[in-house]
Amino acid sequence: MSDVTTTDLYEVTMALSYLREDMRAPATFSLFVRDLPPSRGFLVAAGLEPVLDFLADYRVEGEDVEEFADVLHRPVRDLEPLLGLSFEGEVRAVPEGHAVFAYEPLLEVTAPLPQAQLVETYLLNHVCHQTVVASKAARCVLAAAGHPVVDFSLRRTHGPQAGFQTARLGALVGFAGTSNVAAATALGFAASGTMAHSYIEAFPGEEEAFRAFARCHPGPVTFLVDTYDTEAGVRVAARVLSDLRRGPGCAIRLDSGHLDALARRSRALLDAAGLADVRIVASGGLDEYGVARLVRAGAPIDVYAVGTRVGVAADAPYLDSAYKLVEYDGRPVMKLSSAKVTAPGRKQIHRRTGHPDVIALAGEGPPQSARHLLHTVMRGGRRTGPPDHWQHARERFREDIADLPAPARRIEDPVPVRAIRSQALEELTARVRADIEHRMQSAATPIASHSS
Repeated sequence: MSDVTTTDLYEVTMALSYLREDMRAPATFSLFVRDLPPSRGFLVAAGLEPVLDFLADYRVEGEDVEEFADVLHRPVRDLEPLLGLSFEGEVRAVPEGHAVFAYEPLLEVTAPLPQAQLVETYLLNHVCHQTVVASKAARCVLAAAGHPVVDFSLRRTHGPQAGFQTARLGALVGFAGTSNVAAATALGFAASGTMAHSYIEAFPGEEEAFRAFARCHPGPVTFLVDTYDTEAGVRVAARVLSDLRRGPGCAIRLDSGHLDALARRSRALLDAAGLADVRIVASGGLDEYGVARLVRAGAPIDVYAVGTRVGVAADAPYLDSAYKLVEYDGRPVMKLSSAKVTAPGRKQIHRRTGHPDVIALAGEGPPQSARHLLHTVMRGGRRTGPPDHWQHARERFREDIADLPAPARRIEDPVPVRAIRSQALEELTARVRADIEHRMQSAATPIASHSS
């Protein structure tokens, strides 16, 4: 099965109809988020890189046509107009790592209508999932207030691909490492891991387990100390580390219980043993809320490991997103459905430090000292430059987060940043709306009957 068939059926039926009607003029679709989840003051744009890979390789082959025909219960010849279709369009997008807000286009696709329609589902899936996870991970970095954060999510994410994406997105927003070996290798990112409770349980006691682990791994080690009694585990770990003279770089990990109290007691025990340079790693159901509480309380925790809740974005696992037609064959279009009104025309985002973002028409010049946020990243179905590295996105994230208002960065009860529309966009929206309403009214007016 190719990625071409990773789509909703109605994309296929619409594209086929467009081809039969010879509706191949350029169409622009805008992908955006209507409203941020109640617990978010901002989002982090993500998912663009795999989208560009997908579009660059997009081509409907014979086996794809056969699959489409099979699910539609139609002869293959009926679906042959789709054969050989590839993506030849333009993509303008917000580069990964930038902070984005409601109604701002994360990307705009301009291509012959059937092409732009067929890729909708795949684009929404990648951009929305990765944006929501990146935004959750970003809040963990904010909550940690300078303490390293590592990704332990792989075993609980919704599939291995999602686990890889979470590791990459964590790197993008400032995580210090990941437990995911494949992701660490592919990304050139730090791998991080300790041991499981099962390892401890396999030995007669904790001391035997810790010594065996240290014999196998001559470098810095991290001992999991809460399999049985946490304080006793810390004492054993301290004894083994002291005997082996393994202080610098080593750590203990707390994975359950009252992490604040246990961290304080553990720190005291380690310090009393002369192991002030042994760090404390905390894990076990943590996300930005738990991390923020521990940081506020002053818990002596050096590293935070986050997993399940971040990998699945537990408190806000989806976005109210859309991929809407805004222009066809040079004609701006919009949707008027209640609560789902869209703005017509190709767009640009103007960003200026200390001011709200302005959602403008693509041809509008930016205000003084403002910069464009949407960049042309694909033209003629090909990238306009080399793939963007996660480290570059990380720098963009750092710059944008530093410029965000403090209320938007809050972990509890954040205040979302609101973009405004330019006057030209407002005027175009009013004109298109009036034109649609006029045409609807004309269509609904009955033709007067004449009697002789």
